Amino acid sequence: MAATELRGVVGPGPAAIAALGGGGAGPPVVGGGGGRGDAGPGSGAASGTVVAAAAGGPGAGGVAAAGPAAPPTGGSGGSGAGGSGSAREGWLFKWTNYIKGYQRRWFVLSNGLLSYYRSKAEMRHTCRGTINLATANITVEDSCNFIISNGGAQTYHLKASSEVERQRWVTALELAKAKAVKMLAESDESGDEESVSQTDKTELQNTLRTLSSKVEDLSTCNDLIAKHGTALQRSLSELESLKLPAESNEKIKQVNERATLFRITSNAMINACRDFLMLAQTHSKKWQKSLQYERDQRIRLEETLEQLAKQHNHLERAFRGATVLPANTPGSVGSGKDQCCSGKGDMSDEDDENEFFDAPEIITMPENLGHKRTGSNISGASSDISLDEQYKHQLEETKKEKRTRIPYKPNYSLNLWSIMKNCIGKELSKIPMPVNFNEPLSMLQRLTEDLEYHELLDRAAKCENSLEQLCYVAAFTVSSYSTTVFRTSKPFNPLLGETFELDRLEENGYRSLCEQVSHHPPAAAHHAESKNGWTLRQEIKITSKFRGKYLSIMPLGTIHCIFHATGHHYTWKKVTTTVHNIIVGKLWIDQSGEIDIVNHKTGDKCNLKFVPYSYFSRDVARKVTGEVTDPSGKVHFALLGTWDEKMECFKVQPVIGENGGDARQRGHEAEDSRVMLWKRNPLPKNAENMYYFSELALTLNAWESGTAPTDSRLRPDQRLMENGRWDEANAEKQRLEEKQRLSRKKREAEAMKATEDGTPYDPYKALWFERKKDPVTKELTHIYRGEYWECKEKQDWSSCPDIF
Repeated sequence: MAATELRGVVGPGPAAIAALGGGGAGPPVVGGGGGRGDAGPGSGAASGTVVAAAAGGPGAGGVAAAGPAAPPTGGSGGSGAGGSGSAREGWLFKWTNYIKGYQRRWFVLSNGLLSYYRSKAEMRHTCRGTINLATANITVEDSCNFIISNGGAQTYHLKASSEVERQRWVTALELAKAKAVKMLAESDESGDEESVSQTDKTELQNTLRTLSSKVEDLSTCNDLIAKHGTALQRSLSELESLKLPAESNEKIKQVNERATLFRITSNAMINACRDFLMLAQTHSKKWQKSLQYERDQRIRLEETLEQLAKQHNHLERAFRGATVLPANTPGSVGSGKDQCCSGKGDMSDEDDENEFFDAPEIITMPENLGHKRTGSNISGASSDISLDEQYKHQLEETKKEKRTRIPYKPNYSLNLWSIMKNCIGKELSKIPMPVNFNEPLSMLQRLTEDLEYHELLDRAAKCENSLEQLCYVAAFTVSSYSTTVFRTSKPFNPLLGETFELDRLEENGYRSLCEQVSHHPPAAAHHAESKNGWTLRQEIKITSKFRGKYLSIMPLGTIHCIFHATGHHYTWKKVTTTVHNIIVGKLWIDQSGEIDIVNHKTGDKCNLKFVPYSYFSRDVARKVTGEVTDPSGKVHFALLGTWDEKMECFKVQPVIGENGGDARQRGHEAEDSRVMLWKRNPLPKNAENMYYFSELALTLNAWESGTAPTDSRLRPDQRLMENGRWDEANAEKQRLEEKQRLSRKKREAEAMKATEDGTPYDPYKALWFERKKDPVTKELTHIYRGEYWECKEKQDWSSCPDIF
């Protein structure tokens, strides 16, 4: 975002507006930019009529170009001696990409700006790109080709129809460039400190003061690095003096050299920061003047658009024969907006994807965004109902009425430097990570989301054929990943002993219980049973590896699904989840790996392959394929789909091969036997403002009466975060984590004392799950021991620990 903001203040006058032109792919000689309509992959946004108008107000720049244009004199170019007031305009061929090559475009040179369109008619509504000649270089390649570049951000590779036409354009461009440079120099000399308002001066001083404090922080870090580096080198020197093998001395020397290089690098970093501060102080006046100029231009543009909207409304009403409202009628602007919106479809027929502006929307700002917007303000307070009152309203909801929305996610910024400062001199385990990274659900609730498509197991329980049953189990396995496609925030790490129940026995026929059974390493046990004839249990441990650009999350543990009627017992493990663009860019999630689902009673197997995303692959993204085989290895069903959308299967019929043997039926021949196993449910309305939660996820943290005191719904920091009170949530989260550390230290002290006294000591044991060897996989795992639902019926929670 910072880069976007800076582009608006680089250079005064039209230069700043022209800097908003698009970038894109050029020929192999020089990389560069085309406009929005022509650029290949990596293209930026092109400036439109709004941007062109801002370059010089009414009658200048793009607005002037929108008038009637003189016809070209011939060939690919034409003189601009028409009514448009442009220095030159006409047809040129512009390089777009390697697929389309050079394409014919209409170019307009006016007021030091070179703009282009797909046609003359398009000048009235959509500009494809604009380049400022004041900062551009014009290079002639051969008889007909020439290049215009402003230093890498934008590069136009152009070709005229003849050498004469090319020379006319180059001459006009050079003259326009000289004039633009002269105007830019005059603009710089005319400004002084008095043109800058006192408010802007104060803002500038505050910015410089902040920069100075940041440099001081870096200096403090540098001092710490130097201090510890000196101590490290002293220790290494002492090691060198000891009598050690030659190989060890060589290693110590290498480490010493690296420590020295590290100190030199840190000093260089501080010097660079100081140079940056001096540069900021030197050029601050120019930046401030440019910013003031852009603000004035924006105000002028808004006034112009307001007048246009009123005139548009007036003409529309006159055309329809209605009573014409006066131009100063309060409702005229709003009506103008409606009329413009209705006419937008007519203009967008030529190129829908490039119709990116609607001018009157800049003028009319809605005063009331509706009640649903109240959950997203930073203070956490609603204009109608406070968050506390909303929470009380949640408590009054009946059990059968499931909530369909949660408070919208606030738009909080995250200062990574403030987190890094807390890391200096502290143990990593004592650094509280803010809730800014989280979503308002715990890992136990996220684990319960595996039951989003429980009906797949209900259908599997009714299958008489074990191979068909395995197809539905495989679809259920894939469906558990569909909720993760947009969920880039992490769930809360559960406290040791934290539980989460989901009782849907009346509505859906199942109930589920999760408990955090270990904290280091984190592990959660889950048990769900259904009156429709199945039981699901699992213990999941999460391990992760940060690999620079991405984070790999590897769930360890086995998932068991048992069907009561047949005794079929299926097991499988989860695949690796990868979060990409950790450092820079937009976060996105991918699933990769293989899953083997085994029926331990019959020996049937299903192998699922989650294909990792590849930029060069022609396959559909998030693709999953699978095969269902019997104990002899013969394929009976093939599975195909994506883990975020749907899964289908078709029966594989053996056909006679070329050599007389059996061969599998080809995919297109199996269309008739294709069956839709699972399809993802659509997300709720406004899900993007509610952490992309599914309908089930929205209900998981809703308050319910009678739950255990360790239930995740009662966790205070998670509740505060859901209600938008993130500062309070961070403080509460820190308190809970410190309380958990004290409990762990107390257990460690008791264990040490028991060891010294020789008395037996029982380590921590889960409350509702028992750790024992699984009879099928022979692994040590936590299996539900019962009694939770009986305790809930009696409301006897005396055995529950105090964790909140």
